[in-house]
Amino acid sequence: MSEKDMLDQEEIHSKVLRAGRRTYFFDVRSTKAGDYYLTITESKKFTHDDGTFHYKKHKIYLYKEDFEAFRENVEEMMDFIIEEKGTEVISERHKKDFKKDEDNNHLEISENGTSQASENFTDVNFDDI
Repeated sequence: MSEKDMLDQEEIHSKVLRAGRRTYFFDVRSTKAGDYYLTITESKKFTHDDGTFHYKKHKIYLYKEDFEAFRENVEEMMDFIIEEKGTEVISERHKKDFKKDEDNNHLEISENGTSQASENFTDVNFDDI
């Protein structure tokens, strides 16, 4: 069997989701035993200073025995994000007037001119770990 025939046999169904610089590929493939599994590939385009570009790809293989737990975890995480932050996109890239909250990450200058960390931190005792 030729390599092309093997690829045709392996790829059963595909769907593409384009999202800005990222593209997600959802592919149903076939195992040697004839069962199906899902691959999810994230492809992200990077452009070099000279105008040339390359893609970085990350792939997840998801087998049927993991479908239900995977679905439950993804749904739980998405529900959590929506409940906590809503559906509005908040980022420097998507919102022109976005201001990073720097109140938690700055140094304060005391009256004597020395810098000290802001009071917005958590004290950690490593003896407890």
